[in-house]
Amino acid sequence: MRFAICSEIFKDWPFDRACAFAKEAGYDAIEIAPFQFNPLVTSISPAQRHEMRQTAENAGLVISAVHWVLAYTEGMHVTHPDHEVRVRTGEYLSAVVDFCADLGGQFVIFGSPKRRDLLPGVTREQGSKWAIESIAPTVKQGEKRGVTFCLEPLGPNESNFLNTASEAMTLARQLPSPHFQIMLDVKAMATESKPIGDVIREAHPHFKYLHVNDPNLKGPGFGEVDFVPIGQALREVGYDGFASVEVFNFDEGPERIALESRQNLRRDWGL
Repeated sequence: MRFAICSEIFKDWPFDRACAFAKEAGYDAIEIAPFQFNPLVTSISPAQRHEMRQTAENAGLVISAVHWVLAYTEGMHVTHPDHEVRVRTGEYLSAVVDFCADLGGQFVIFGSPKRRDLLPGVTREQGSKWAIESIAPTVKQGEKRGVTFCLEPLGPNESNFLNTASEAMTLARQLPSPHFQIMLDVKAMATESKPIGDVIREAHPHFKYLHVNDPNLKGPGFGEVDFVPIGQALREVGYDGFASVEVFNFDEGPERIALESRQNLRRDWGL
């Protein structure tokens, strides 16, 4: 297993400083939130992309994934009743795939709760059909560029669509491709009716990425979730992908979040 940390944790730090500290703290990779560099990935130039990739490599890191992919964009929604909106969204997500590939990343993480929510009057069946229509061109682009598009189940407090790993897998099966999979998020799995370890076992081998965090929106070990059985389940299924620290409450500051999250995972998982 390899360990990553999300770039937005470092807030306004220069990217080279963030990468250097992440490496020092024991991470193998950094996960990119594009809005830190520009609200639109299409406005991040080839030269900027090359510089970002080189900066990470110079620090001894890889760029594992891109997430927050529709943050600060306008007019994007994968289950919108308007066909033009769905087409525009698919085209933009294909551009996100290109951005990820240019950085050397392997995964696009699609959470974007408010850009997938079922709008009033839209049934779950219709929303699923429209979501597949929106995402299909992106998956094809991922096949060309070697990038896997991963649906992220989120709890019902965040979205009204794709709330469980099972629901996300069911949707992904409608578009069979090794480059269309799901990922898992600890705070989201904590909202399911079964133990997190069971969610992991049942989702294997369809999940290809993992966010580690706590329902309190802080890092692993900063809340009530016991990460020991999570590590046991990951070992049982032979997961050897990225475990990426993602937080939404930055009260402890980037240094403490990065260092203690990694220390807690090392303690609980022996890695």
